[in-house]
Amino acid sequence: MITSTTSVVDFDKALLDFRYLLDCFIEVLENLGQEALARHIGGDSKTPIREFDCAERAIQAWSIVFQLLNMAEENSAAQYRRRIESSEGVESLSGLWGEALRHLKNLGVTEAEIAAELPQIEVEPTLTAHPTEAKRRTVLEQHRELYLLLVKRENRMWTPAERDKIRTDIKVVLERLWRTGEILLQKPEVSAERQNVLHYLHTIFPDILPILDNRLEKAWAVAGFDPAITADPRNLPRLSFGSWVGGDRDGHPLVTAETTQETLQEMRRHAIELVHRQLERLASMLSLSGRLQSPSRAMEERMETLRHKLGKAGALAFERNLHEPWRQFVNLMIAALPAGTTENEHYCYRRHTELLKDLELLMSSLTAINASTIARGDVAPVYRIVQTFGFHLGRLDIRQNSRFHDLALSQLMMAAGLDGKGFPEWSEEARLEFLERELLSPRPFTHPDMHAGPEAETVIACYRVLFDHYRQFGPDGIGSLIVSMTRNLSDLLVIYLFAREVGLMVRHGDGDACPIPVVPLFETIDDLERSHDILDRFLAHPVTRRSIALQQELHGRQKPVQQVMVGYSDSNKDGGIVTSLWSLYRSEERLIETGRKHGVDILFFHGRGGSISRGAGPTHRFIRAQPHGSLDAGLRVTEQGETISQKYANRISAAYNLELFLAGVTEARLVHRKEGYRPHPLEKVMDTLARSSNKAYRQLIEADGLLEFFRQATPIDIIESSRIGSRPARRTGSQSLEDLRAIPWVFSWNQARFGISGWYGAGSALEELRATDPETFEVMRKSDFSWAPFHYIINNIATSILSVDPWIMEQYASLVENKNIRENLLGMIQAEYLRTMRLLDLLYGGPLREKHFNVARFIETRQEGLSKLHRLQIDLLKSWRSAKASGNEQQADALLPELFLTVNAISSGLRTTG
Repeated sequence: MITSTTSVVDFDKALLDFRYLLDCFIEVLENLGQEALARHIGGDSKTPIREFDCAERAIQAWSIVFQLLNMAEENSAAQYRRRIESSEGVESLSGLWGEALRHLKNLGVTEAEIAAELPQIEVEPTLTAHPTEAKRRTVLEQHRELYLLLVKRENRMWTPAERDKIRTDIKVVLERLWRTGEILLQKPEVSAERQNVLHYLHTIFPDILPILDNRLEKAWAVAGFDPAITADPRNLPRLSFGSWVGGDRDGHPLVTAETTQETLQEMRRHAIELVHRQLERLASMLSLSGRLQSPSRAMEERMETLRHKLGKAGALAFERNLHEPWRQFVNLMIAALPAGTTENEHYCYRRHTELLKDLELLMSSLTAINASTIARGDVAPVYRIVQTFGFHLGRLDIRQNSRFHDLALSQLMMAAGLDGKGFPEWSEEARLEFLERELLSPRPFTHPDMHAGPEAETVIACYRVLFDHYRQFGPDGIGSLIVSMTRNLSDLLVIYLFAREVGLMVRHGDGDACPIPVVPLFETIDDLERSHDILDRFLAHPVTRRSIALQQELHGRQKPVQQVMVGYSDSNKDGGIVTSLWSLYRSEERLIETGRKHGVDILFFHGRGGSISRGAGPTHRFIRAQPHGSLDAGLRVTEQGETISQKYANRISAAYNLELFLAGVTEARLVHRKEGYRPHPLEKVMDTLARSSNKAYRQLIEADGLLEFFRQATPIDIIESSRIGSRPARRTGSQSLEDLRAIPWVFSWNQARFGISGWYGAGSALEELRATDPETFEVMRKSDFSWAPFHYIINNIATSILSVDPWIMEQYASLVENKNIRENLLGMIQAEYLRTMRLLDLLYGGPLREKHFNVARFIETRQEGLSKLHRLQIDLLKSWRSAKASGNEQQADALLPELFLTVNAISSGLRTTG
């Protein structure tokens, strides 16, 4: 749905840009002899898609049309922000640095307080490759090229001939896109997903960094603050990146130890290439003559030290630019860069922090000769690149399911001659008793040449890769060891035994410690409610305390930090949107208190997806809606599937979205600190709404025939058959609702325009509150959404329900063969839909479509094309399922490409999958 990138759109400009692009596409089609199709997408033909000689081409045409509309809206949003900022100043845009600094000043937060906080801010977007990106990478590249041409057209300096050339270039890309297959005919390999992530980490984000810093410097100056503060890169917020591609093996058999090793090596190689390129460019610029000015004594001494340590390589680097000492110094830094994934023959930097110290010395030496402008303009951007990407590019997380770990440990125990066959079913008390005993012993269960079992060997092979990488290159490239479906303390403690098995535990203080953070992932409603108790016992454990202390030392943190991941997808699937979001809020509050009890800051890692059902929503509102103190250690957040390309493929949008994170976290942290904690009157109301909403949602989920209704009224079977991601749609292959991943669950409901995961249960909860406590409902209605958590939840529900189409979901429901199941469940959904719309109208004080005009306009603009595609998909589903049922696999297979294309095209129209 509508994202933070397109939340403020100049629809008139978007329509003009879209019409321009559409006319170009129509010309392309006409030139290729596709006149009927050109009339169809231009609105001059009512011919149904299925009546075209080649329905596949008609579907692809609509997919391209939706992409052109998306581009036009994205560009209009970017240009609108530029116009507003130019006419009204940097303080005029919500969620960005200008507004954040003005707000903090108005609250009485001083310049010194803000300046002291800036370098403590840490934000880490983490890129993941879930089965939600329905488009091929080569198609996304064409989209990027088209968008750049659209932006290029904005320049008013072009002559008529030059503008004609831009139009021609647009048509060339459109014809190329038209001739390119849209869908993946086979599942992408993990290596292809890795290359996509590397593109962002290595190519896009390094270019965005100076834009972000410049925008902060400008807003800082406009606020009336000392520009010297933000001119020093050491005073700026810390931005880093993470990745799950090649490390996330939860239900993903294709992510092997070799995959993880290759990923770590690739990321390191790309990082060192990036740093090398930056230093070479810096060396080419620092042509200052030593005859005209002299370097500092400290710099000369450091150069001599490097020259001596580097031996022959140092001598060559030093002799390259005689009498240009600053250039010589950079030459020596280049010579001291590590080789990549192999051992250096001579001295090299082990960690990027050593290079940062040399860059600091370079800047101070330039400042000493009054060349601070050169230090800021030439050296500071390189410092920021090294600070952000280091020698690792991003941190690779390792995620695995707790059940898989249980099986692995059971096999290790049996290989060691212990009775571990029943370990996965042991009581928590028995498991803890065994684990505590084992953690006191330094000996491993097995020897390297022993065979323990498939799960054990998979886990241990992965941990050996981590051990080798840590031993060679240090901790920077390795993220966290994330345990999905954390249900008990034992789920976390077993990780220490796996680390011990490969030698990854090290002595620290009075015992062993793990240098890699062990991170619980709490996903279901029940797990979230118990999360603080699990964390309390985990933080109290001596191995955990030593590990946190070791990690603090390794990463140079001022305070001890424990990371906790919270999941939006499974909690939503489990309890519905109101219960999910409010349970997350309440559990974060309890987790923060648990951390305080142990003197540890909690770093929350938010597992957000690309749709509102899975945690998406306007970034600045999401940050403002976080509980008091929840951002004290920074913010980690996943960017999944199609969200990555939507937010970051184009540099203008990428800079905007990253600024929302950095400015938002800075503002929220300082506001929390300034205002202190005050319970809000609506908190108790939200507790009530969450319970009522969960009850209504569970009545639907537990209704007789729900799974049958879901499997027949949505294209889940097509999504499971598609090739849109390397990961299977199910964790184990079991045909149960519990085993189905939350992503295809959301994806399927969205495709059929039910979207229940984004709104169902809210209407019943609001209606019950209004009936039982009308005074409180009035208080809530008149609150004007001034309380950010309430605003965020209700706004997301309102956005979700506006994308529902009652008529279309009724057509999909007609696919359900059992009349009783169809009528009962469709009736429940329709009644809740009408109830929710009516209660939201009351809350907003008017029709929702008027109060959320942008969202309603977003849907209305796409409605005609989407309706055609939905009708076609329904017809194709009938034919495909009929062929499957009759055993005609050849006919069924022939229909699959068209079905995949409809999924792709509808996703483009709605701008969301799962």
